[in-house]
Amino acid sequence: MTFYHKKHLFFDLDHTLWDFDRNSAAAFDVIFKEHGFDFSTEEFLKHYVPRNQYYWKLYQVNKVSHEDLRYYRLKDVFDVLGVDVSREIIHQLSEDYISHLPNSNHLFDGAIEVLEYLQPHYNLHIITNGFHFVQDKKLRNANIEHFFQTVTNSEMAGEKKPHPIIFEHALSLANADKQESIMIGDSLEADVEGAINFGMDAIFFNAEKIATSQPVYQINHLLELKNIL
Repeated sequence: MTFYHKKHLFFDLDHTLWDFDRNSAAAFDVIFKEHGFDFSTEEFLKHYVPRNQYYWKLYQVNKVSHEDLRYYRLKDVFDVLGVDVSREIIHQLSEDYISHLPNSNHLFDGAIEVLEYLQPHYNLHIITNGFHFVQDKKLRNANIEHFFQTVTNSEMAGEKKPHPIIFEHALSLANADKQESIMIGDSLEADVEGAINFGMDAIFFNAEKIATSQPVYQINHLLELKNIL
């Protein structure tokens, strides 16, 4: 299958272009040293990664607030580790984490190469559920901001992927229509199903090679896009 007829490519950012897990680990390394915690970042992340995913899924469907997401993804892990941390310190750690997170700029292998390949032929855009002030810094610090004509975040759209309103907002901002657009992202629910239910084609970036029975087009490496776009 090829998608040469497309004109607008909409990328997710975290876990698709920007290597969230590597950059998140680097941020926690810094703040745990600053605060003098004696557990390892590796031990913390073993519990944090699934809790963060759990709360993000709730956040996507408006079942938790932005503030609760940031607080409880940390508190739950400290509870599991048996570390007594006050509410005030957790809030401070959350602020420190958001501050340090965009300072690392690891991208997925092939990200720059594929963006350089695609940019002369397509209009490139971002649709992200992340918080705008963090996502903007990530794009700038990773030196990929210039590749994208528009960046749509959930705060400006008023809804998060997979809600159709955020896709509608992104296409309106890009002056694009559904038939000439495609979504590329790592989340089956937010990116792929969200786009398909809206009426757009989608490509599932399945770097972890997760087994799925859904009939969706998928790639395991970003450079595979060069074979279909």
